[in-house]
Formats: sequence, structure tokens, C-alpha cells
Amino acid sequence: MPTGNPEGKKVPPDEQRLGPVLRRRDQVMTSTTDQRLLDAGGPSDWVHTDPWRVLRIQSEFIEGFGTLAELPPAISVFGSARTPPDSSEYEAGVRLGRGLAQAGWAVITGGGPGVMEAANKGACEAKGISVGLGIELPFEQGLNPYVDIGLNFRYFFVRKMMFVKYAQGFVVMPGGLGTLDELFEALTLVQTQKVTRFPIVLFGTSYWGGLIDWLKNTLVAEGKAAEKDLLLFHLTDDVEEAVALVSKEAAR
Repeated sequence: MPTGNPEGKKVPPDEQRLGPVLRRRDQVMTSTTDQRLLDAGGPSDWVHTDPWRVLRIQSEFIEGFGTLAELPPAISVFGSARTPPDSSEYEAGVRLGRGLAQAGWAVITGGGPGVMEAANKGACEAKGISVGLGIELPFEQGLNPYVDIGLNFRYFFVRKMMFVKYAQGFVVMPGGLGTLDELFEALTLVQTQKVTRFPIVLFGTSYWGGLIDWLKNTLVAEGKAAEKDLLLFHLTDDVEEAVALVSKEAAR
């Protein structure tokens, strides 16, 4: 019977359905999904494709949710990785972590050195639960030794979700761009009511004073934010007050 293909060559169809995906014309693939899965020695570029990244992202969410789902009420502490261990800021971080643990909170940090290490150290020494959520970076130094439960993430946005989802409040100590990123993300979530009853405490009046002046005298003054937005956070230099503020607000 004539086939319209006298040479017996396989002619790709004009339309191809691969699960939920429809491909037509030049986008029809000449191999099957199973072939690409089972073929050995093929190109490895597929591990860098967007569909594969989706699976990696999914696995990070699942691992994070599974690990932290049974975590008791927690406070996330942010601050600079560059804070030296012999500084007053580091010592304040240790006292903060200790105070939060003694108040019954688990302590979540980015798991790195500096302020993060200090808060984890304080929580660990107080026999509290010390959590570190690390991130894959070119200069990553690994999780500090005071982390009891540690997770390393490839993706910042997955890590950010864990900081917010499993914490009842933030204490933000002096830090750099990463700390500012976390601070303003938290403020935005509270301002837009994506999260409720989420206290944010800025620790260090001299460090944060200039930023607060700018928020008040420029951002609010020019109508880019409402004056009530300045009530979304508290400012203190006292460790005990910081613990009390997040505890009181989170318990409402």
C-alpha cells in the first residue's frame, strides 16, 4: 500500500502532544520523552533548562516546608555577615538570640557568620532551637557551627518564603544590602496586608536613624508612603525591649 514515503523515512507529524504541551510544525520533536530520559551519554544541557529549574524550585519548597513545618513559634533575626566577633554588635546578637530562646522562641537566621552566627550562638547556648537558612553564593562560607537545623537554598525567593512563613516576627540588626532587602520585603508584606500581626523591630538607633529620617522627610513628605507606614516597625537599642516588642506584637 502506498505510504507517500517511498524511501521509508519517518516523517514527523504536523502536530504533537507531549502531556499538556502541544507542538506544531517546526517545533515537533523527533524523540520521545522516554527516549530522552533513558538515553545515556546525551547532552547535559537539559539540567539547566527552565522546566528542570521548576523541579529544583519545587524540591526546595518541599524540603523547606517538610523540615520547618513542626518548628515552634520563631523569630527571624537579620544582620550583617561582616560583623566581627569581638564587636558590641556581635555581643548584642548573642544576647538577643539568648533572650528570644529564653522567651520560648525558635531563632531563625541566614545561617552565616557575623550577626547571624551571634543570634544562633545565643539561642544555642540557651538550649533553644537555632535555625540557619543558608544560600548558595560564590563566597558562601557555609552554615555556622551554632545552627541546629540547617537548610541551604539555591534560590533567594524560596529562602525568603521560609523566613516569613515560619517566623512570627523580625528583628533587624545593622546589616548591608541583603538585610535591607529582607527589611523592605517584610515592610511591604505588612503594608499590603499580605501578612498580619507581624512585628518588625530595628535594633540600633544610630545605625537606622538616617534611614528612618529619610523615610519620614522624603518618602512620606513627598507622598510616596503614608505617615502611618512609619508605625509598621519599632526602633530600640535594648535587647530586652526588642524581645518584649516582638513577643507582645506576635502574641496579639
